[in-house]
Amino acid sequence: MTVAENKVVSINYEVKDADGQILDASNEGAPLEYLHGSGNLIPGLENALTGLEAGASFNIIVEPKDGYGEVMQELIQEVPKSAFQQTEEILEGMAFTAETEQGPLRVVVTAVGDETVTVDGNHPLAGKKLTFTGSVEAVRCAQDDEIEHGHVHQQDKKDCGCC
Repeated sequence: MTVAENKVVSINYEVKDADGQILDASNEGAPLEYLHGSGNLIPGLENALTGLEAGASFNIIVEPKDGYGEVMQELIQEVPKSAFQQTEEILEGMAFTAETEQGPLRVVVTAVGDETVTVDGNHPLAGKKLTFTGSVEAVRCAQDDEIEHGHVHQQDKKDCGCC
């Protein structure tokens, strides 16, 4: 069976950045299952998997625009330390949820100065070229309720508890 919209696809994968550092991988013996065409994967990976069959290997390079996007400078801001009154100590790498006009946004502290804190609201993988290698382990037709809910259900459960 071929990877296509409304198919449940199981893949084993490893993803590396441009320096060859492993960023993520499926667990051995536990492939990632997803509903193809429902936006559960980054577009560049999902598009490149379309048309592959169970048993196929892949080596897919995803450019930032087809992955987690380019770095958006407007999401990097210096804010006054006073905005963090509830936090005793502010350290690089700490994550917070900022309330914006578009709703909540996860930001990460990238620098701490005497009076200001620099936060970055970009996805941690924004601006990175990613290389996915792996194999398509299985492809099956999705059940109607999986298509309706937009994700894979465990085969031994009738109710996913999502709705």
